[in-house]
Amino acid sequence: MVERLSRGPASVSELAEPFTMSMSAVVQHLRVLESSGLVVSEKVGRVRTCRVETPALDAAERWLNDRRRSAEASLDRLGVFLEASKLATEPRE
Repeated sequence: MVERLSRGPASVSELAEPFTMSMSAVVQHLRVLESSGLVVSEKVGRVRTCRVETPALDAAERWLNDRRRSAEASLDRLGVFLEASKLATEPRE
């Protein structure tokens, strides 16, 4: 849903279209996204239109990038350790 909303606003019906879940399940998902601040919606008549809240999405992207850098650093350290272990256990000629 966030991916779809990143391309522009959409009604709840449009967001539900590609999914095989009930409309109430779609609305529940949207409530979670709204409570997180990632999505905002407004109702005009009978149509509720949702859109991404860009600053919140930017904050989520920064958080994910920080986690990615931390994981990559850990994997780099693991690679150094494994290489050192391999060299230490190889028979010397």
